[in-house]
Amino acid sequence: MDDLDSRARRPVIERAAGWSVRHRISAIAGWFALVAVAVLSSALLPGEQAHSTDPGESGRAQQVLRQQDGYVPVVESVLIQSREPQGRRINDDPRLRAAAEDLVVSLRRTGAVTGVRSPLEPGGQPLISKDGRSGLVTFQIAGVLDEVKPSYDAAVQAVEAVAHRHPQVRVAQAGDRSLAVAVDQGIQNDFKRSEFISLPLTVVILLVVFGSLVAAGIPLLLALSTVAGTFGLLQIVAHWVPINSATSSMVLLIGVAVGIDYSLFYLRRAREERAAGRDIVRALEITARTSGHAVVVSGLTVMLCLAGLLFTGLDNFRGLTVGAVLVVGLAMIGSVTVLPALLALLGRRVDSGRIPWLSRRRTAAVESRLWSAVAHAVVRRPRLWGGTAALVLVVVALPAFGMRLQDAAVTDSLPRSVPTVDAAIRMQQAFPGAAGPARVVVWNTRGDDVDSPAVRSALDDLRRHITGGGVPAGLLAVVKVDRVLVVRVPLPGSGTDATSNRALRTLRDDVLPATLGKVGGIGYAVSGRTAVAYDFTTLVDSRTPFVFAFVLILAFVLLVIAFRSLAVPAVSIALNLLSIGAAYGVLTWVFQDGHLSSLLGFTSYGGVVGWLPLFMFVMLFGLSMDYHIFILSRIRERWAATADPRDAITDGIAGSAGVVTSAAVIMTVVFTVFITLSAIEYKMLGVGMAVAVVIDATIVRGILLPAAMTLLGARTWGLPRSLRWLPGASTPAGPDHDHVPQPAAPEPAR
Repeated sequence: MDDLDSRARRPVIERAAGWSVRHRISAIAGWFALVAVAVLSSALLPGEQAHSTDPGESGRAQQVLRQQDGYVPVVESVLIQSREPQGRRINDDPRLRAAAEDLVVSLRRTGAVTGVRSPLEPGGQPLISKDGRSGLVTFQIAGVLDEVKPSYDAAVQAVEAVAHRHPQVRVAQAGDRSLAVAVDQGIQNDFKRSEFISLPLTVVILLVVFGSLVAAGIPLLLALSTVAGTFGLLQIVAHWVPINSATSSMVLLIGVAVGIDYSLFYLRRAREERAAGRDIVRALEITARTSGHAVVVSGLTVMLCLAGLLFTGLDNFRGLTVGAVLVVGLAMIGSVTVLPALLALLGRRVDSGRIPWLSRRRTAAVESRLWSAVAHAVVRRPRLWGGTAALVLVVVALPAFGMRLQDAAVTDSLPRSVPTVDAAIRMQQAFPGAAGPARVVVWNTRGDDVDSPAVRSALDDLRRHITGGGVPAGLLAVVKVDRVLVVRVPLPGSGTDATSNRALRTLRDDVLPATLGKVGGIGYAVSGRTAVAYDFTTLVDSRTPFVFAFVLILAFVLLVIAFRSLAVPAVSIALNLLSIGAAYGVLTWVFQDGHLSSLLGFTSYGGVVGWLPLFMFVMLFGLSMDYHIFILSRIRERWAATADPRDAITDGIAGSAGVVTSAAVIMTVVFTVFITLSAIEYKMLGVGMAVAVVIDATIVRGILLPAAMTLLGARTWGLPRSLRWLPGASTPAGPDHDHVPQPAAPEPAR
């Protein structure tokens, strides 16, 4: 009875782990049954998945089009141009004329396209560039929505055949679908490559860390089963929340990271207790009380920090948030249920399959001599070491004050070696705005057909305004989709740069009100690549302060409850902000200013992707808490047992060094793989996240944290009387007892 009462008084985490240890087969079977149900349940809810909606005005245009019985025709363009640097005019070069005529005939013969327009036919003068050396053949993909893909493929084959028959002429295609296909293929190929490279590297690192096949396989088992279960749940959630391919890839990345991190925390502590001579049950009880508590606090912090992305109001971030919260939550649950059950079932066999040259050193959980020496040096002279490290990070962060947020156009994102990207760049040079025009959607506010003489007259005025700005009239096209009209308006610039944004604002604020705005009873909204990127960045900028405030306040409250201290959350948040600021500085210096471009394989476009700083802030703030909470838990445990703040700091840093370094190396490797991908957005993500993890695991963990805690001394763990009503234990439980009395505060120095 006393034993039952003792179990009932224990924390929930320890009771859950204890149940799993006593019913290990049931716990393991239950976990894999949960994963199987999650994977199979997606088949029980067939039906259409939710679609994302673009932000702002471009989103209104998108919603209006979705209400129509039809779709906007896919428009493609083919550039006809001499391959010679100083080619002849298209009207004077028989090779260019022959290629253009062959292309028009071949496209019409396929039956897969409509509205073919040629620069050589009557009225085709606007499809000839100003210098006369380039021509543009435009067409629409024929058929209903389900026939777009086969019709597009037929058109591509016809263009490729013409290009093969005329090798001395550049025949290059770019347009609505071809650019979208290039982006989708780039994303899919990039993430496949990252998964192919990162997973084997992770296995190698785990083998080096643990020195045995079985021990290295446990973190992978937890991580991969967690990711599989999350993917199954996401298929259900996708009926209500938009989930895209980028979300799935990010969920894989986060799931592997936290799953391995939590397993490392647990396995390391269990090995440490076993090395101290405790049996497996007692070792797992202590592990649940210490590392298990740190895992749950860390997991809750990560989940709630990621929830800050919901304040943006963006559909893409909603899907990412739901996926990330699910995968972190499952990893957290698995680490305190199935993981102790597996360790109890395996016992000493967890070290089976030892690697001879690694197993002897890795099986024993020993403290790091390097980080112990660094910590001792820091606590002896905390002001010198801490001040120097802080100054270095501040200097590194300085370029971030000049950061310019600008999304990358397709021609900036993907390398020019992609044929469609090269075609779009050349097309933009010869025909500004042809590859990525704005779309003006015009509708009747009463729901009737908008096409009327008054609207057509206003569109004629719009055409005169556009052509008066230097845009050829032939590039402005009007198509009817059910009851609305869609006007394609070319915009100068790359599509997302300052020139394109100025043209978009002029179109929205001046040109459209002066033309369509004079017609009563109609509405209009501008969409397109430039508009979507502009509206996205504008919304992110306006919501960023709310996200920052939510994450910072929430993290502070959670850490106050977890550690019953005001100094610990204040120091942790300050150090996180410093490391994130340094990562921002490196990101700006490398990608915006163009340093290391040849080494990393990119071309700077003078900005940083608009969504990346906010995404990095939330991700890094959540993931870095893994290290901070684990280290702080070890320091606090040592402090409660020794009552000497400096010894507690050095012992905690040295005792946690192995697992923190291993977790940081895995995270850094995973993010570094992103640098090898083709899209510049993922290169930015890889550099920013990898730099932040390295800074957090070295300078912050090894210097700034011990320096700050040394300067605070016993005040680190103080909590005002007015806040002592908060939940949580006043001190952590040590390994050999359920409660350690609060050490007396040292006598103040004279």
